[in-house]
Formats: sequence, C-alpha cells, structure tokens
Amino acid sequence: MSMNLANLFPEVGEGRLTRREALRRGLSGAAALLASNMISIPAGAAPSPKGKAKAVIQIWMWGGPAHIDIWDPKPEAGNDYTGPLNSFLETNVKGIRIGELLPLLAKQADKYAIIRSMTHGINSHETASYMVQTGRPAGGRDVFPSVGAVVSLFKGYNAGYKGLIPPYIVITEPQGRFSEAGFLGSRYKPFATGGDPAAARFAVEGVVAQGITDERQQARRAYLDKLDLLARAMSGEPAIKALKETEQQAYDLILGDAGKVFDLSQEKDDLRERYGRNRFGQSCLVARRLVERGVPYVTINYRGWDTHRQHFQLMRRMLPEMDRGVATLLQDLSDRGLLDSTILWWSGEFGRTPRVQWEPPWNGGRNHFGAAFSAMVAGGGFKGGNVVGSTDAKGEEVRDRPVYPADLIASIYQLLGINGEENLPHPLGQPVRVLPSAAENVKTAGPLREIM
Repeated sequence: MSMNLANLFPEVGEGRLTRREALRRGLSGAAALLASNMISIPAGAAPSPKGKAKAVIQIWMWGGPAHIDIWDPKPEAGNDYTGPLNSFLETNVKGIRIGELLPLLAKQADKYAIIRSMTHGINSHETASYMVQTGRPAGGRDVFPSVGAVVSLFKGYNAGYKGLIPPYIVITEPQGRFSEAGFLGSRYKPFATGGDPAAARFAVEGVVAQGITDERQQARRAYLDKLDLLARAMSGEPAIKALKETEQQAYDLILGDAGKVFDLSQEKDDLRERYGRNRFGQSCLVARRLVERGVPYVTINYRGWDTHRQHFQLMRRMLPEMDRGVATLLQDLSDRGLLDSTILWWSGEFGRTPRVQWEPPWNGGRNHFGAAFSAMVAGGGFKGGNVVGSTDAKGEEVRDRPVYPADLIASIYQLLGINGEENLPHPLGQPVRVLPSAAENVKTAGPLREIM
C-alpha cells in the first residue's frame, strides 16, 4: 500500500501544516531530549568518589509550604498562629509529632528525618529558590548550577551514564525562577516532561504525542526514510552517520523500551490508587519508575503552595494529597529496596508566616517567611526517625541548630559521593568549587552529620 503524506499528517491535507514542517516535527522532540547525551564530558570535572546514594527525588513545594501546619506544629501558640489546624498527630516514632492532616506520613516517621531549623531570611520567591537550590545567594557575577545540574554532571555524564532518558528530569514543568543549569550550560538543563501523568496517556513532550498511535509513528518513520534521498546517497559521510544514529536513538525512545518508563498503565491499579489519581500522586509514581531505571535526579515541581489567601481551605485539600503521594512513595521505594540508595528531599523555597493574616485582603492567609522553615529528607544514607533543630514556641525564629541551604546541599552531595571541594567546569576557566568556599562568605553551620 502506498503511503500518502496527508494520511500520516492530516494537518497537511487540511492546509494547516506544510510538508517541510510535518517532516521536521517527526523527531524534533525526542532528538532534542537526546542531544545532551551526545555531547562529550567537559574537561576539568573529576570522577566522583563512591557514595551510598545513587539518585535523588526532589519534591519541590513550589510557592513555599507552611512549616507550622506540616512538620512543626505549634498547637499551644493559639488561634492567631494555628487557625483551625490546632491539633497534631503523634507518629510511629516517640516524641515526633506532625500536622494533623498527615496520618499516612505519621505512620512512617521512622523512614524520614525532619529539619525544623532551615533558615536563610529571604522572602522573595526568585532569590529564595535560587538560594535553596544552589546554596549560594543571588546577585553575583555567576549564575550557579542547581543541585540537579551538578548531580547530572557528576552522577550522570561524568559517571558514564548511558541511558536514553536524560539524567536530570523535571515532572512536569520547570519553575522558570532561574536557569537550573547555570554556567554549566544548556546540556545540563533538566528535561521537563510536560503533560499530566494522571491523564489516560501521559503525553511526555517529544516522546508521547497525544492522539498518535505507535503504528502511526512507525508509518511516519517509514515515510520519512522514503523521502530522505540525500541521507541514502551520502550514507558514508560521518555527519550523516551521526544524524542517523541520533534518529535511531530517538525512535528507540519513542517506540522502544526506554520511553515505556513513562507508561503508567504498566503499573497495577491498586498501586496507582494508593499514590492518588491526581497529578502529584502519579508524578511520584513516575519518579519512582525513573530512579528504578537509573536516572540520577528527578524533580517533582508541585505547585499551589503560595497560599496568601484561603490558606486553610487549600490545606484541607492539598495536604491529604501530599500525604498520600509522599507516604506511598516512601513505602514503595522501601519495598523495592530503593530507599537505601535514593535520597528523597522535600522542601520549598521558604516557609510561611506563622502568624495568620486574618485582616483583609488576606482573610486567613500566610505570607512568605524565610526566617524559619522546614525540610524533610529520607533514604540514601539519611537516618529516619530524627528531628534536626527547633523553632521557638510560635515557629517564628530558629531556636537551635540553624541549617542553611548550603548545609543541606553539602549533606546530599556527601551521601552521593560528590566531592564538594572539586572545581566545576567554568566557561572562563575560573576556579569555582561545587560547594561555596570560605572566601564566598556564604552562611553555613556544617553538614547534617547527626542524621548521616
């Protein structure tokens, strides 16, 4: 049967797409996803020493979650601080209590550690996000790479990573707060999946096209080969060979086993239900599948935590969703023997004001608060069943053991076996360390040795 371009790409026949554009679309998404893997390892980045952890799942609480409602409840502070969430839950670890809307996580406190004394004093989304994800303050000469970009260098490309899936994945969209790759360049940018993992089919950008079957993709490939007379005529040319190799890898990703990591229909329905049939719950399941395949860094960008208004209404909806997804992820990683080698890092850019803003126009909201906030870590060598630091009776100030972003990042790198004193490949050849040096005057109180 002869193939017709308009049958393969209906937009052509309808006049909405040129033939040239139809052919261009065929592989552009997957090829772009693969492009960074085709680039050689930069000089100057030394091999990583051994570490217990092999991967990180970062749950980024986009907007800043309220520490006082989640990991650091203060029921004795009164209604002006607690609002209607004026109780707490005891956990399966004696002496550790958490927010009243987290019953599933309360049963797993032995698996994670709570850091109640995070601090940096920044109340702007952009600069706080940069600080928490790089360990350095914004505004200097360089834009530093995020933890994900550094891990993709040392545990991905520089460690002989061979997967077709890039070593740094964001589910589902980038924040856009700053360039995650920093001066490392575009090859270290995360691949953002797009799509919705809770949809009937997770339409991953460049890998899964909504409404296009695998059979149609195969037909597109056959037609593209038929039209590509130049490639056949110059098949011996090195540039053509490289192009065809990239094309083959792209199709392996689209139609082969590699891309199936995003196919959640392969999971049992009861497990998907336990994660929660929503965007966040299914994102947690995708993250587990990715680290199981050897991807070293996965970020789940979890929107909706910038709760200036209707804070408590939103918490009653979102905290149970978060509780379900994170608790199931912890248990699933543990059941599969992956928790020992996978760091789970839960954090936002800051906390929220412990004192509730009852006055108009907020009417029961919480504002940005960088003076004191919480983070949670688990797996990969972090010791569960522990609490680091504390805040005062109202959650407004760090009372003991301040933990700065650089301290937490240094701890993560240490467990991954990344040498913080190693130089990063700077585009101008400048000596820039993985972790801030003393000369940079970045606040630090030291790694979290008490839970490592």
